[in-house]
Amino acid sequence: MVAEATLQCYAAAKGLGARTETKEDNPSWTADWCLIPWVLSCAGMRQDTQGVNRPVLIYDGDCGYCKRSVQRWQMITQGRVDYAPSQEAADQYPQVPREQFGRSVVLIQPDGSFCVGAEAVFRSLAVVPHRGWAWWMYRRVPGVAPVSEAAYRFVASHRNLMAWITQTLWGPQIGPPSHLLTRWVFLRLLGVVYLIAFLSLGVQVVGLIGAHGITPAADYVARARDALGTTAWQKVPTIFLWHCSDAWLRGACWAGAACAVLLIFRIAPMLMLAVMWVLYLSLTVVGSVFLNFQWDVLLLEVGLLAIFFAPLRLLPRLEREPPPSRIALWLLRWLLFRLIFLSGVVKLTSGDNTWFDLTALDYHYLTQPLPTWVAWYAYHLPAWFQHLSVVVMFVIELGLPFLIFMPRRVRFVAAGGIMLLMVLIGLTGNYNFFNLITIALCITLLDDTFLRRFFRRRTRARVERPRAVPLAWPRRAVLGVLATFIVFVSVVNGIRGTWQSVTIPAWATAPGACIAPWRCINAYGLFRVMTTRRAEIIVEGSNDGQEWRAYEFRWKPGDPLRRPAFVEPHQPRLDWQMWFAALGDYRSPSNRWFLLFLERLMDGEPDVLALLANNPFPENPPRFLRARLFDYRFTDAETRRKTGAWWTRTELGPYTPVLRRR
Repeated sequence: MVAEATLQCYAAAKGLGARTETKEDNPSWTADWCLIPWVLSCAGMRQDTQGVNRPVLIYDGDCGYCKRSVQRWQMITQGRVDYAPSQEAADQYPQVPREQFGRSVVLIQPDGSFCVGAEAVFRSLAVVPHRGWAWWMYRRVPGVAPVSEAAYRFVASHRNLMAWITQTLWGPQIGPPSHLLTRWVFLRLLGVVYLIAFLSLGVQVVGLIGAHGITPAADYVARARDALGTTAWQKVPTIFLWHCSDAWLRGACWAGAACAVLLIFRIAPMLMLAVMWVLYLSLTVVGSVFLNFQWDVLLLEVGLLAIFFAPLRLLPRLEREPPPSRIALWLLRWLLFRLIFLSGVVKLTSGDNTWFDLTALDYHYLTQPLPTWVAWYAYHLPAWFQHLSVVVMFVIELGLPFLIFMPRRVRFVAAGGIMLLMVLIGLTGNYNFFNLITIALCITLLDDTFLRRFFRRRTRARVERPRAVPLAWPRRAVLGVLATFIVFVSVVNGIRGTWQSVTIPAWATAPGACIAPWRCINAYGLFRVMTTRRAEIIVEGSNDGQEWRAYEFRWKPGDPLRRPAFVEPHQPRLDWQMWFAALGDYRSPSNRWFLLFLERLMDGEPDVLALLANNPFPENPPRFLRARLFDYRFTDAETRRKTGAWWTRTELGPYTPVLRRR
C-alpha cells in the first residue's frame, strides 16, 4: 500500500512542473520564510533514489506559497523525496489526523511513520548528501527543536505575509540561483582588467624599473639574493630571481597581456589565471614604490580567488560547464565587502575632522592625485551638495556592503549602489583600473536569472539546460579549508589596518605574516585622511643656472592652461608617484626614488625621458636641476572664462636644492 501510495504521490508531485534550471545542491536563503529552518541545509539520511520507497512530503495544495516552496524543495532534494498535495493524498494516509494537513507539512516515511512541522522539514532535507548537520542539531543540541518548531508555527500562520516578503526580496525565482552567466561575465571582465594592467605597465616598465630606470629591479633582486640566499623566494616571490633584464620585464608584461586575451576568449581560463597571477605578483614584488598601490594587491587577490572560481576545462562551453564553486563565489563577495566597508570605516577611525564635519569633498576634487576636467565642475558645486554627497558616500560604504549577504534582490541594490559610486569616482578622478575591477566584483552579486535578459535566446537556452553537479569532495574540502583561512586572516588584517591601537595576539597575526610576501590577503581602506591642499613639484633644468626650463609631465598638473584630462584606465605611475612625493620631503626614505629620478634626467636616460611629456634639453642633458614646490588651486569660472586657465598656482619654495651634474 505504501509503495502504491508513493507512486501516486510521485505522479501528483510531477504535476507541479518544477523547473530544474540548475542542479546545484547548495541552497541559498531564498524563498524559505515559510519554513525558516529550511535554510539550515543538511544531509545524512540516504534513501534509494532508484526505487519507489521514498519519503513523501504532504503539503497544503491550496496554499500558493506552499506550492512555491515545494517547487524549490524539489530542486534541492533532486528526486530523493516525493511530494503530493494534501487535497489529493490525505485519504491515503489514515494514520495522520485530517486537520494536521491544514496546519503543517507532513512527512510520511516508507514504513508508514510520519512527522510534522519543522521536524518534517529537517528530516526531508536530511536525504540530500552532505547536509545532515541541521537534522543532527535538531535531535542533539538543546533548544534547537523547540525554537525551530516555534519559528515554523509563526511563519506557517502568516503565510500571506511571508509570501509577500519572499516575492519582494527574491522575486519570481523559485530554486537556488545559478551563476554560469555570472562567471562568464566576471571572468571576461577580469580578463579585460588584466589586459589593461599588463599593457599599461608594459609601456613604462623599463623606464620605471629597468636596468637604467628610476629604481632598477635588477639591483633589488641582487640585494635580495645576497641577503637571503636560497630562501629568497620565500620573502621575494618573483620569477625575476632567476633572471632580471629589460627583456624579461617587457616579456612578462606582454605574456600577461596575451594570457588576458586568451582568458577573454575563454581558452583554458584556470591556467591563464594562474599564469597571470604569477606574472603580476612577480612584477609587483620588484616594482618598488611604483607597483605598491591598493589596486595592485586587489588585482592579485581577485585573480587568486578567480582561479578557484573558473571552470577546469581547456575550452569550456556553457552547455557543458558544471556550476561554479559556491565557496569561491562567496569568497569573492567577502572580498568586495571588505574593500568597500573598510574604506568607510578607516575614514571614521582616522580622526580626520573633514569626514566628521562632512567637508571632505570640499577638498577631494582639487587634491586627488590626477583629477579629470569633470572634477573642476564638481569642485564648484554648492557646499550643501558636497556635504550631502559625503553622507551618501558613507551610506554606500558603510551600509550597502551588509546587503551583499542578503536575499538576491537586496544584493542587486548593493551591486547597483557600489557600481554607481565607482562610476562617479571614475568621472572625477583617474583611478586607472580600480573602478573596473570593483565593478567586476559587483557582478558576483548577480545571478543568471537577472543576467539572462542581456543575452541572446540561444545563450539563454545553453544556460538553462540541466546539468549534474560533480561531487568533487577533495576540491570542496580544499576550498573549505582555504575559505576558513582567508576569512580568519582577512579579519585580523582588517582589524590591524583599521584600529591600529588594538593589540592582537602574536598567534593571530602569524598566519598573515607568513603569507604577506605573496600579497594574496590584504587590508584595504581608501582615503583614510583627506589632504586639504594641493602641492605640486615642478622639475626644471638649466645649463647656466640662470635660464630654467621645466620638464612637463604627461598627466599631472603642470602648465596652468592645460586642461585636466582623462587617462584611465591607464595608470601613469610616475605621475601618480609625484603626487605622493609632494606630500613629504625628498630626504625621507619613501621618496628616495625622487633623487634617483633626477639623476636619470641628468644622465639623459631615454627610457625615463619617455615617461614625460617633453624633454626641454633634446641635444644634451642639463648641467643643473632643481625642483620647486607650488600650491595649486582650481580657477573660478570668471578667471577661466577670461584666461582659459584651469589652475592658479603660488610658489611655496624649493623642494630640493639646485643639483649639479658631475
